[in-house]
Amino acid sequence: MEGNMLLNLFAKKEAFARCEKGATAIEYGLIAAGIAVAISVVVFAVGTDLVNLFSNIGAKITAAPTGG
Repeated sequence: MEGNMLLNLFAKKEAFARCEKGATAIEYGLIAAGIAVAISVVVFAVGTDLVNLFSNIGAKITAAPTGG
């Protein structure tokens, strides 16, 4: 009886060790985190350039002579 329980326990341990569902989920999580970091870096870099661009455009519009 105890031998069967021990054998069953080892069989379940081996099946759990061979299961790759958890590893796959972790891999997808790491990929998603990497993509999120990349998007954040791009948005931060482009965002400051866009602020400068629109500030320059606004300054030129304000400094433009008015027709009359």
